[in-house]
Amino acid sequence: MEALLQYQNNLLSQLPVVWHRYLFSNFPEGERMLGIKGLRGVGKTTLMLQYLAEKYPRPEKGLYVTADHPYFYDTTLLDLASEWYSHGGELLLIDEVHKYPNWSRELKLIYDGHPGLRVIFTSSSALDLYRGESDLSRRLSVRTLHGMSFREYLSLMHGIDIEPVGLTQLLEEHMTLAGKWTKAFKPLAYFGQYLREGYFPFAREVSHDELASRYIRILNTVLESDLSHVEDFSSANVQKIKKLLGVIAGSVPFQPNISKIAERLGLGRVTVLNYLKNLSDAAVLNLLNRPDKGISHLQKPDKIYFENTCFSIALSSKAEIGTLRETFALNQLKNAGHTVELSSRGDFLVDGKYTIEIGGKGKSSAQIKGVEHACLAVDEIEIGFGNKLPLWMLGMLY
Repeated sequence: MEALLQYQNNLLSQLPVVWHRYLFSNFPEGERMLGIKGLRGVGKTTLMLQYLAEKYPRPEKGLYVTADHPYFYDTTLLDLASEWYSHGGELLLIDEVHKYPNWSRELKLIYDGHPGLRVIFTSSSALDLYRGESDLSRRLSVRTLHGMSFREYLSLMHGIDIEPVGLTQLLEEHMTLAGKWTKAFKPLAYFGQYLREGYFPFAREVSHDELASRYIRILNTVLESDLSHVEDFSSANVQKIKKLLGVIAGSVPFQPNISKIAERLGLGRVTVLNYLKNLSDAAVLNLLNRPDKGISHLQKPDKIYFENTCFSIALSSKAEIGTLRETFALNQLKNAGHTVELSSRGDFLVDGKYTIEIGGKGKSSAQIKGVEHACLAVDEIEIGFGNKLPLWMLGMLY
């Protein structure tokens, strides 16, 4: 126990407290068991430690542990929770719970056996927290920490602080909002940089030259470590998934022919579809379908994007600006909690209501002419007019 407390104190002494991710201000306070999912590098560990140090009323009653700590070589999570609870502990923070065998069973026992102990844990995006050997659905609340929005990037990297705005207000008042915001900063001076390197908070600490290799390391860790813990993949599975990513990287946004992909990789069609779902769950890909299509994961996605523009650029040196624009728009809309599907007239149908066409400065509105609740989200402009709004403004949603 002393070793764990010393480890926690070392981390807290190095904790950045000047800036917080969007979830910090909306941290659920009343949940006895809270799971926080997200990609590696988005700030889950920092978020938990900042909560303990800055928001929890009795930080001395909280204990942070990481599930791959050597302490657990001969001690169970349940034993630790019982000991901490017996010493008056009120909060247990567990990092990377997916690396602990039988995590769901022991979390259930902790929840049921220690009603006065609150548990907050982080996990890989790939982990279905409600699925496991024990049912946690009645006990567990889940939040997802996504990568940074353009709004957060401006705050972290350039000290430009703007409150998030809802999609309806953004679409209806974009001229007024853009006029106010562009008095404070020039968005186009930062937007291209955000697309290349702004999705992860570590961009502030890593040199430009090292960022691409950092993104590749994140992807390799997700495939080689997270998915192996979550889906019990062998190294052969991982290599096949990497080959699948290579195929996709060559032509995103990708309209897949599953049979041809399966033949090229020497895999079955169902296996390819399962791999695509795994990559979507792991926040490596975004899969899109048309609104009239079913929701079974064994149905072919109509279009495939990388989850964020940094992954797109890291995996494809020839990533086209049109693809990056669409990837950005899809990412920001989904991360803000909106349902996004393919549109028959524009690029995206959002929440079953708004049709959004993405393009460059000279993009025509002909494709969405006569479509109700339709707009153009256009790059390379600061302020829009009518149903044409600047693309960068979609980055202000969360």
